Amino acid sequence: MKRSKMNYRAWNHRCWLVSYMTREQVLHQLEKSRNWASLHIADSSCFHYRRRLMLRIFKDFCHTQADHSSGYNFKICNIWKDELDWNEALIKRYVGREALWLHRRFLTSYWIRHIATDLHGVSHQFDFGSFIDHELCLLDSCSTIPDDDFEDFQAQAIHSATYIVWLTKQIPEPQRIDIQEKLRARDLIRLLNTACPERSSLWDCLVGAEVSSQV
Repeated sequence: MKRSKMNYRAWNHRCWLVSYMTREQVLHQLEKSRNWASLHIADSSCFHYRRRLMLRIFKDFCHTQADHSSGYNFKICNIWKDELDWNEALIKRYVGREALWLHRRFLTSYWIRHIATDLHGVSHQFDFGSFIDHELCLLDSCSTIPDDDFEDFQAQAIHSATYIVWLTKQIPEPQRIDIQEKLRARDLIRLLNTACPERSSLWDCLVGAEVSSQV
């Protein structure tokens, strides 16, 4: 316990140092901490540290946007997309880990609200519709529950389904109608009730209203 507490304090100190780092140091730390995070996926402090690093990168971009070419914009996009791809690989390797899905929510939120819409000249290279379709494919690949009733697969199905429900609330209205149509075909309520029947009333409340709102 004492060692874990000291570890938290060490990561918290690293987060404080982020604001004093140069851009090169931030990028170096983002790369260096990836290996640790891959081996310690339950250590939420490391993922929090990575989020601080990425926010610093985006903050620097916002302050200097007028002074940089589309090449720099493209680099920002690639950093975020690379983190999304890495996060997806971890999700598929370490089944049912909530910390990985929470990290994906952070990445997706900033991708939708800032990067996919604000980086003029490069955002079209990362098609919004293709991004949503990819996330739905991730849902499909993570929602299969084997017959052996392995709890981690049940957790994975719940995390993937609730992530998609959350995602529908983050996207603009025109795209939301399209994703709701696709979700009706996937029958999320049945999936969630299969994975965790004791929460059926909660699933009906979360998913039913969202998916049925456009019927």
